[in-house]
Amino acid sequence: MPDSPATARFTPEELRLELACALYARGRIGKVAGADLAGVDFFTFQRALGERRIESYTQQMLEADLETLEKLPPL
Repeated sequence: MPDSPATARFTPEELRLELACALYARGRIGKVAGADLAGVDFFTFQRALGERRIESYTQQMLEADLETLEKLPPL
């Protein structure tokens, strides 16, 4: 990142985490890719998403899970 007053207060690690969270929030990358980009483990990235109130389980994911459950044979 170029030196600018807006980014000067962030470490390179913080900037990578912020970028990864922003890309995840826009649906451009998944959680694993976000954790890799940020240079953190999966659970740290998931916690960072929660701290920023970025949903990690969306309505679409719920609907897809419910559809899958309906297709499973009864127990």
